Amino acid sequence: MFKILARWSALFAVAMCSLAAPAQAQEAIKVVYHMSEGIPQASRAINNIRNHLNADPTAKIVVVTHGLGIDFLLDGATNQMEQPFAGAIGELAARGVEFRVCNNTLVSRKIDASKVAMEAKIVPSGVAEVARLQAREAFVYLRP
Repeated sequence: MFKILARWSALFAVAMCSLAAPAQAQEAIKVVYHMSEGIPQASRAINNIRNHLNADPTAKIVVVTHGLGIDFLLDGATNQMEQPFAGAIGELAARGVEFRVCNNTLVSRKIDASKVAMEAKIVPSGVAEVARLQAREAFVYLRP
């Protein structure tokens, strides 16, 4: 009797593991792109994020900016070739990418919040947001 119960227990454990595996495999990878260096970094990041989403369309991507990293999210921002960032921001937002801007940076640089792209959300602190996403929401950290 004990052998029969042990076999059933083992079969049940295998069955439960095989049921749980597909759910884990389908869970989206969560990534925070940390940006603080200005326009050249933003240009790299836009390309990295496009490539990332092309390889993994299910990825959950949040871009957190502070310091000079907010510049590409301000009205009229252009890349090194004078091409506006607005189209790329809109395209990525339509693909589910979230953009977050540090309020501390806005205050210290005396930038009105109305100058921030409509796709972006203002958070109290960029660095605190990066830390929160990593520690509490299990986001992977990337710095383009």
